[in-house]
Amino acid sequence: MKYTELTVHTTTEASEIVADVMWNYTNFGVSVCDVNDVIALQNAKDGYWDYIDETLRETSRGDVLVKCYLEEDSAEKTAGEIMRDIFLARERAAGTIYFGTLEETKRQVDGDDWIEVWKKHFRPIHLSRIVVVPEWIKYEKAENEETVLLDSNMAFGTGEHETTSMCVEELQNVLRPGDICIDVGCGSGILGISAVKLGAEKAYLTDVDPIAVKSAEHNARLNGVFEKCVVAHADLLENTQVKGDVVLANITGEILVRLAPDIPKNMKRSGALILSGIIESRLAMVKDAFLSQGLQVVKQRQKGDWFALVLRFASSAAETNVSGAGDGEEEK
Repeated sequence: MKYTELTVHTTTEASEIVADVMWNYTNFGVSVCDVNDVIALQNAKDGYWDYIDETLRETSRGDVLVKCYLEEDSAEKTAGEIMRDIFLARERAAGTIYFGTLEETKRQVDGDDWIEVWKKHFRPIHLSRIVVVPEWIKYEKAENEETVLLDSNMAFGTGEHETTSMCVEELQNVLRPGDICIDVGCGSGILGISAVKLGAEKAYLTDVDPIAVKSAEHNARLNGVFEKCVVAHADLLENTQVKGDVVLANITGEILVRLAPDIPKNMKRSGALILSGIIESRLAMVKDAFLSQGLQVVKQRQKGDWFALVLRFASSAAETNVSGAGDGEEEK
């Protein structure tokens, strides 16, 4: 089957917004090509890079390519709707986020080619006890590991991105057997599914994107945890009577700020909140939004250009005597 590949030129800080818009119109795949990710991995020294082209360091870092794949017959109409929504997002973020040129290009591609290339390069991802495994790969887990299977048609969140990996890792630090977990903006469902695999009694997953909801439901069934998961097409968990021991939100900083007054309503007073999807320029803004709700940062982490925070209600943080309260500890 032939597809149309739509490429939009943008910036690192706007790339996730552009990708989110694209996901509203396709379930055939979205990718972000950002040279900053390559340079960050090289600088971190925790990848498996034998060689990096030094010209990459001299390349303009403002041009990020976000690509999606559209059915050929309706590509022109769909591409127009995508660009309309991207320009609307730029207007709403005027003065706060630079979107770059938003130049667009289109080309025809063979669907089988890009799917097989993607499959070829996606390998099991180890995140402490959790191993994210493509469903088409046979993987024998170690005694202390838990596997999370994801299929080839998934939307959002494979564990490769720094924001997802930090959430999964911090989840393992705070989750206890029998806990209730809430994942706001669940995407593929990787965080909620990981929570159940690690011993959570129940996981509530919400997302505003219907494609993400379908993906999370499918992956929950694939992993045999669907009976312990509640997946809802919603911004937040609408039932405020449900209180989470662990609440996760891996979303952009602007949305986290908007949701800050409501997310704590679904937290137990002794609960932990894990936030990610935050770039440095939005870090203080996000902290202030949640501090105003009576929460306290007990841990701060950084991978590449992205930050993650672990927060608790101030009274709970004091009672548990968590070291590094306030700005928390930072890991780079």
